[in-house]
Amino acid sequence: MGICLHLIVIALNFDQFNFESGLKEGLDAMGFEKPTPIQESAIPVIMEGKDLIACAQTGTGKTAAFVLPILHKIAASGSSGLDTLILAPTRELAQQIDQQIQGFAYFLGISSIPVYGGGDGIVWEQQKKALETGAEIIVATPGRLIALLQGGKIKFDNIKHLILDEADRMLDMGFSDDILKIVNYLPKDRQTILFSATMPPKIRQFSKQLLNNPEEISLALGKTAEGVTQAAYLAYDSQKEELVKHVLNQKDYEAVIIFASTKEKVKSLYKSLKKSFEIEAFHSDLEQAEREEIMSRFKNKSLKILIGTDIISRGIDVVGIELVINFDTPNDPEDYVHRVGRTARADSKGEAITFINEKDQYKFKRIEELIGMEITKLPLPDGFEKGPEYGTSKGRSSNKPSFKKNNKGSGNKKKFPPKKENLENKETKSQPRTESRDKMTETKSSPSKYGKRSNVIKDN
Repeated sequence: MGICLHLIVIALNFDQFNFESGLKEGLDAMGFEKPTPIQESAIPVIMEGKDLIACAQTGTGKTAAFVLPILHKIAASGSSGLDTLILAPTRELAQQIDQQIQGFAYFLGISSIPVYGGGDGIVWEQQKKALETGAEIIVATPGRLIALLQGGKIKFDNIKHLILDEADRMLDMGFSDDILKIVNYLPKDRQTILFSATMPPKIRQFSKQLLNNPEEISLALGKTAEGVTQAAYLAYDSQKEELVKHVLNQKDYEAVIIFASTKEKVKSLYKSLKKSFEIEAFHSDLEQAEREEIMSRFKNKSLKILIGTDIISRGIDVVGIELVINFDTPNDPEDYVHRVGRTARADSKGEAITFINEKDQYKFKRIEELIGMEITKLPLPDGFEKGPEYGTSKGRSSNKPSFKKNNKGSGNKKKFPPKKENLENKETKSQPRTESRDKMTETKSSPSKYGKRSNVIKDN
């Protein structure tokens, strides 16, 4: 760990790492100038060949932190053939990693293959053929890779590097057994690198089965970008749809993500908003081709508003998202951090706003405790009935806020009577809880007005 901290001080730019010339060209072509803290810390450890367990949240540049040194090592060795296996929890993240490899390796002649589910029989055959043909790097989701390995034609005897990205998410999705099965196909003499956004006990226990005397890096857990301004509205569920419309009408936003708690809410809100806004819903019921088409439009800004569940809070890398709206208060504080992490990326500015109903105030209090700051509660806009009051009851050991409804209206105000929230099955499991966060501040932004690559495999 001392080595990593020392390099944080002296590494002023990527030249300090003495990368292969072709990799330097790739960095220049992609506009990379200075390494992020996780890159400064992780790259030297990986280049030395040590096992590594690193805790860094989304948006910190962690993909480049493991891709760059691996590409350097492959290029420096001069060898060809399968060298590295990267495992990721979702097809979206696997695609994102593969795309970064394409850019960095453009001048190196190193190829990668993304392998993930969701396609038809033709795609299945394409993936098997591509793996048999060979590439230096495979980026795969565990489930699909297991299915291919069980066919018996894929050999991982020469794998030198195993990388697990977002290990906490993979374990939370039930991939632990699949990962252990995959590891049985790999040489024991390999370098293993594990990245996780959180570091609960189960991750540390799991890592002991895979890593050998690893170095450890933990950077600024849960700290959102300085450029994001955070605020919240106290609102009943019956007020939320009108409130979303009000927020979206305040500015001609180029990129917005709205998070809802379930895919049923996503579908319902989509039906309501599509009448007035250019918007798409992103959820697990969509075919793979539909999801890819929606995400492509969102990335190139031809689609301005995306609504989904936490399936899109990780694994997408879109610079320029101006606004994140939490239609529902996240169940777990770390979910909030990942959602807010979609905006203010790459030193840009952004806004995050959360709707808090009378039932979710304790959840929001836990978020504030975790991030070490109180988030501004904005008054509802003119024309809205007053929402729930926010406050903490005295003498209650749980510190849960007390809730008071005020249904008195004025003559010209819209009335949205409170109603019980439907109980719906959640689409995905909760993310594991994070460790303590560094204190956050609302800086760099004033309060808002409303308060050569081959064998590319894709599913068709």
